[in-house]
Amino acid sequence: MQIRFLVPGNVRHGSGGNKYNAKLAEHLTALGADVETVIVDGDWPVGSPADRQRFAEALDGGTTVIADGLVASGAPDEIAGAAGKGTKVWILSHIALADHHDLEAKALAAATGTICPSAHSAVELETKHGTQNIVIATPGAEKASLAKGSQPQHIVAVAALLPNKSQTLLVEALSQIKDLPWTAALVGSDAADPAYAAEVTAAVEHYMLQDRISVTGELTGEAFEDQWHKADLSILLSRSESFGMVVTESLAHGVPMIVRQGTGAVEALGDTRAGAALDVATGDEPAHTLRNWLTNPELQQRWRNNALQAREHLRGWDATAATVLSALGTKPQSLL
Repeated sequence: MQIRFLVPGNVRHGSGGNKYNAKLAEHLTALGADVETVIVDGDWPVGSPADRQRFAEALDGGTTVIADGLVASGAPDEIAGAAGKGTKVWILSHIALADHHDLEAKALAAATGTICPSAHSAVELETKHGTQNIVIATPGAEKASLAKGSQPQHIVAVAALLPNKSQTLLVEALSQIKDLPWTAALVGSDAADPAYAAEVTAAVEHYMLQDRISVTGELTGEAFEDQWHKADLSILLSRSESFGMVVTESLAHGVPMIVRQGTGAVEALGDTRAGAALDVATGDEPAHTLRNWLTNPELQQRWRNNALQAREHLRGWDATAATVLSALGTKPQSLL
């Protein structure tokens, strides 16, 4: 099966969406699909007329197209035009657009179907636009080396420095437990939103935590693995999250996780009991949970044991790709 995979060119940091797209393309190929990944430049999610024309040209000539929702959801006319010529267009909606409700609704209606990375994101999309032809293809997780932990205990927060990710809330929480021994690292791009990244750095300095919280920027390779190797706990306080691939990445290293209630990260953590989901909106304070964990060796061991157990049962990306191929009407070669 030939698949043209259209991805946005204006997201240049290591976002979860970018990682999902790359892994899906890799494993679709491994299962026998002929995947052509095309980067579509433009000021998405709507873009200029020239941007949308570029998108229309990328849609043209492909019998089956998967288009990232950041590009596709703001271009319903282009999708309708391609569909009218016989192209099957699937929108990969990582998260519903915050704006442009009508454009997104028309794009979804014009598309062959929609792929969502979680039940949480599918429900959000259906709440906004009504019942859709949605296929849920949850992200896979790769095998990873087991974290060894640190003394004092080391906390990692892996996410680009963006307002939605709420790193300033985490810094404030950590400032309330300065009496306890710990170190922390905020690992993620500081270029995605330089103004917010400056706020995060300023908060670290305001609370005089420079010697305990490192703001590393985006890490890859050995430097990134070193952070996981040292980690005892991972935390993601995003206000919204379609799935939160860092959750399964954390579990793959045997590291328990704290997430925010009401986000897709809760779905990623599942029933593993390898951490906690905080209802921040109703006063569930991150500082209280962190203090409880740091001062309770029994809780630390229980979360760690549960993370190790969850590590053995994580789905691989081959299952994600097989779900997508099945939706597109093709059985993976490995299953023939």
